[in-house]
Amino acid sequence: MPSPTCEIAIEEALRIGNALLKFVSPNDAGITGTHQCGFYLPKPVWHMYAEFPPQRGRNDEAEVEVHWQVDQLITHSRVKWYGKGTRREYRLTRFGKGFPFLAPESVGNLLVLIPESHHKFRAYILDNDEDVEEIHAALGLEITGFWAAYANGTPHVETESECVERCFRRFVKQLKDFPTGNTFSEKTLETLKKCVQSFSRLNADKILVQCIDAEYKLYRLAECQICKSQIVREFRDVDDFLRTASSIMNRRKSRAGRSLENHFDYLLTRAEIPHVVRPEVDGRPDIVIPSVEAYNDSSYPANKLFMVGVKTTCKDRWRQVLNEAKRIRDKYILTIQQGISRKQLNEMKDAGVQLIVPADFHNQYPRGSDMQLLKVEGFIDFVRKRLA
Repeated sequence: MPSPTCEIAIEEALRIGNALLKFVSPNDAGITGTHQCGFYLPKPVWHMYAEFPPQRGRNDEAEVEVHWQVDQLITHSRVKWYGKGTRREYRLTRFGKGFPFLAPESVGNLLVLIPESHHKFRAYILDNDEDVEEIHAALGLEITGFWAAYANGTPHVETESECVERCFRRFVKQLKDFPTGNTFSEKTLETLKKCVQSFSRLNADKILVQCIDAEYKLYRLAECQICKSQIVREFRDVDDFLRTASSIMNRRKSRAGRSLENHFDYLLTRAEIPHVVRPEVDGRPDIVIPSVEAYNDSSYPANKLFMVGVKTTCKDRWRQVLNEAKRIRDKYILTIQQGISRKQLNEMKDAGVQLIVPADFHNQYPRGSDMQLLKVEGFIDFVRKRLA
């Protein structure tokens, strides 16, 4: 049976026609070290709880009277929009001393916020699974990301892209300098696993493309914040300007290659295929399967050895792999280049080079060449069977 508090929350939500549901997070409770406290309010449904839009470059706030539980507590709080600097978020703040619903033990409870108007809310905190299931069913929604809303009598759930952007912006706003390429890749994977419900069920081709695209967006957000002071300053001369621009461009190019390598590494690990990234063998290939020890063991079957060059583009640089891991005859290149001429594909094939290309890009390649493009999933299956 649902609790009396849950029953009242459902009744009020249906009567008023608006309700915002979100789980209390460590960030809400101010225990993540970010010095922020107050309930995060999702920007896509700002009109439910605020009369000022999310405008960049300005902060806004309005007083709101919040009746908690069944009028057990009334706070004169504020809805705040933070639009200056790197923050882009709404929060409900100012609850007074001894406020019980943002304590560390509140993390994981469900906040049900019901705006009667922009200046008066009813709010309920549900702390057991049965209540959460009951209100989800009654309002016809489910929180698959971080929040859901019952707006104008209609369920509205945070989209995957909204969830990804919110997580990325939260990560970026704390950056003072560029993290490592591995950090970008790890944060991208962590966010996609959290926000994209079907992520774990996608095939390798879909995962690779989604990771590459998402990490690029994350990097650009970080770049805008970290490089802002460099690009708005007064340059001493043209050479100073060119050095700054060159540094930014070089960082972009090196990031792209490492991103592709990191996410392919993740896919091989997920498929339980033993491998070594940047191994110490002749020619320094990007990836050797299954190990350096196997490569150096002359008794290990050569047909169970694989090397993969990881190159975002390979139109001109594909020949580099011919001098890498010379014990392995057939060379593989993983690329996200969208299209290579038929002549170049035939040259690669004749040289013993096989391309691995995400399935979505296959239609960008010309038909009629000697090269049969491999999908990422196809390569993984082939290697798994060969190693078995």
